Amino acid sequence: MSHNNNKSNIIWRYTIITIIFFVFAMAVVVKLFNTTVIDASEWNRRARSELSKVTIIKPERGNILADNGNILACNLKVFDIKVDLRHQKVAKLKPIPWEKVDSLADSLDYYYPRVKNLNQHPDTFKKYSWHTKLKKELETAPAKRTRALRIAKKKTIDDFERIRKFPLFKDFKGNGFRNPVYKEEKNIRIYPYGKMAYRSIGRVNESQETGEFHGYSGLEKDLDSLLYGKPGRAKKVALTRGITNWVDKAPVRGFDIHTTIDIDLQDMLEEQLLNVCSEVNAEWGTAILMEVATGEIKAISNIELLDNGTYGEALNRAVLPFEPGSVMKPISLMIAFEDGLVKNVTDMVDCSPFQRTSDPHGSGPKTMKQVIEQSSNTGIARVIFRGYASNPASFHDRLESIGFFEPMHSGIAGECVPRIRKLVDRDSRGNNITMTARHLDLARQAYGYNTEIPPLYTLSIYNAIANDGRYVRPHLVRSLIDENGRDSVLPIRYIRDSICSPATARKVRECIREVVWGEHGTARMVRDDRVTVVGKTGTAYPVEHGVYNTAKRRYAFAGFFPYDKPKYSCMALVLAPAGTSANRTSGQVVKNMAIKMFARGMLDNISTFTATRNASTPVMAASLGSSPKTLYQALGINGSKRIAAEKPADAPLVPDVRGYSAREAIRILEQRGIDVSISGQGRVVAQSIPKGTPVTRNMKIKLILKV
Repeated sequence: MSHNNNKSNIIWRYTIITIIFFVFAMAVVVKLFNTTVIDASEWNRRARSELSKVTIIKPERGNILADNGNILACNLKVFDIKVDLRHQKVAKLKPIPWEKVDSLADSLDYYYPRVKNLNQHPDTFKKYSWHTKLKKELETAPAKRTRALRIAKKKTIDDFERIRKFPLFKDFKGNGFRNPVYKEEKNIRIYPYGKMAYRSIGRVNESQETGEFHGYSGLEKDLDSLLYGKPGRAKKVALTRGITNWVDKAPVRGFDIHTTIDIDLQDMLEEQLLNVCSEVNAEWGTAILMEVATGEIKAISNIELLDNGTYGEALNRAVLPFEPGSVMKPISLMIAFEDGLVKNVTDMVDCSPFQRTSDPHGSGPKTMKQVIEQSSNTGIARVIFRGYASNPASFHDRLESIGFFEPMHSGIAGECVPRIRKLVDRDSRGNNITMTARHLDLARQAYGYNTEIPPLYTLSIYNAIANDGRYVRPHLVRSLIDENGRDSVLPIRYIRDSICSPATARKVRECIREVVWGEHGTARMVRDDRVTVVGKTGTAYPVEHGVYNTAKRRYAFAGFFPYDKPKYSCMALVLAPAGTSANRTSGQVVKNMAIKMFARGMLDNISTFTATRNASTPVMAASLGSSPKTLYQALGINGSKRIAAEKPADAPLVPDVRGYSAREAIRILEQRGIDVSISGQGRVVAQSIPKGTPVTRNMKIKLILKV
C-alpha cells in the first residue's frame, strides 16, 4: 500500500514538472514566434538602427613648432586619478585601519594637496586637508560614499603608479574595475614656453558638446583646419558574440606647423619691450622683428598694463590699424622718388607752412635727407603735392598699386588692412567735397595722419626698402609636416616682386639713416657704434571717445639693421603718457634688440660672448611617443643650450631658482653667466648646482621642471 502511494506521488510530481517544462517550452516557442514572425520587422528595424550608428573618431591635433623644431604647442596625455569609495574592497575594510588612512592622508597632502599653500594657515589645513576629507568619507555608510573621489587631476602615468603605492592603496590588488584606484585618460593642450608669444601662437577651447579642441586665437585659430586634422569613422558590426565598433575610416592626424618664431629672439624682444614700457609707465606696447630677405617673423610681442600694476600679454596690436604719424614719411618719399617728383637726396623743397601745416624744425628750404632727418611735415607734403595735388584720389591708387591694401595672410589672427581714405570729390551722400578740403587731407596722409595702418604693414614697406624694393610677404609659417613626417616647405612669397627700383630704395635708406646718424636727427639716442641701426620715428595722439587725447601719445620707431647690409627689420609701437619721445621708447626697443643680437653673433659678426650656442635638436611629431616620459623629454628640450650672458661682477654666487618658471630661472641664471639646460616642463623643482656655489667661467647648470 505504501509502495503504491509512493509510486503515485512520484508520478504526480513528474507530471507537474513535465507540465511546467511544457508550459515554459510553449512560452519560448510563442516568444520565438512573436520575435521572428510577428515582431520581426520591429527587431529588424532596431538592428538596422544599431548597426547604422557611426562613431566619430577625433583626430590628434598637430603641434606648433619654433623655427629650430622646439615645441611651442602640443598635446599631452594626462590622467585624472580617482578612487571608488563604494568599491567592495573598500567596503570590506572593517574595522577601518585608521593608521593606514592617516599615512595615506599625509602622502596625499604632501604630493597632491587639495589647495595651494595648505600649511600657511591652521584653519585652512583643518578644512581642506586629506585627513579631514578621508575621515568624513569613510565614516559614512558605504552606499552613501563618493563613487569617484578625485585624488589628482591632469597627472602623468608616473603619478598614477606612485599613488597606487601609497599606504592603504597598495593593499588593493588588481587592475581596472578590480581596483578601487583608477585613472581617466584626457588630452590637454600644453605650451612649454608659457606666455611667450602668447597671442601669436594662440590658444584652444574644448567644446562642451563634442569634446573637440579648436583654436580661438593666434595660429591655433588661423590654421585650425590644418592643425585639427580629419576625423575618422567607426561603424557597428555584428559578430558572433555581439555588436562591436569597426574602424571604417581611420582619423588623419593634423599637420605640425613649423613656424618662423625664434625662441631666443622672442624672449629678447619681450624683455626689451617690457623694460621700456615699465620705465615710461606705458599702457601697452607691441613690437615685431622680421628677417629682411625672407619676410619670416622671428619674434612678435604684445604687452599691456594690467589692473594689478603689472604687465601681461595683450591684444595683438601688431595687426590692428593705428594712425602712424611720421613713420609714414619714408613711404611717401619712396613714392616721390619712384614717380620722379624728386630725383636725388640733395634735391630741395620749400618747407614753409601751407595747408594748415607747419614745420616745428624751421621753415627754410631743405634737402630730402633733411626733410626725413628733421621730420618735416610741410616738406614731405609739398613733395607729394607735386604729383597728386591735381587729383588727390590718385595717391590712394598709387598705394594700392604697390599692394599696400592687400591682406598679408601672415598667419596672425585678427589681421586688418590699412585704412586710407580715397580723396574723391563727393562723399557717400553725394555732397561735394572742396579741393581745399581734399588738399588738407592729402597733406595729412603724406605725413601719416588721417590714416590708419597696422604696424605690420608699416614694417613690411620698411622691409622692402631694406630689401632693394622687393616686397616680401611677412609670415609666421615656414612649413607643414604631415603625420608621416613629410615636410612641405612653403616658398617665400612676394606681395609685389618690386615696389621700387634698387636705386630708389638706396636713396630712401640714405635719408632714413640721417634720422639716427644726422646732426639734427630725431632718433640720435638710437645710435650705437657696435651696430648701425637706422629708422624713422613717429608720434600720434590716440583717439578716445571720438577726440584726440593729448595727455597720451603713441610712439613709433620702424627701421632695420645693420645699415650696410640689412638683415633684420624691426618696429615698436608704445602708448605712453605724453612727455617722452619715440627716440626714448620704441627706438630703444629696436636699438637694444640690435645690440643684443650683435653680441650673440646673429648679425653675421663674431660673437662677443665666451659661451658658444648649440643648436637645439628639432622635435618632430614622429619622435613623440605616447609615453609621458618620452613626451616630457621632447618638451623639456633636454640638452638644448641657451647663450650665457657675461658674468655680472655683483652676482658671484649661484642663486636658488626653485619654484621659478623656466623662463624666469633661465633669465636669472644667464645674468650671472651660467649656461642652462632644462628637463621637464612646469616650474623648477631641483637644480644640479646648489645655491651659494661660487660662479665659475663656463659654468653649466641643469634644472629639473615639474608641473
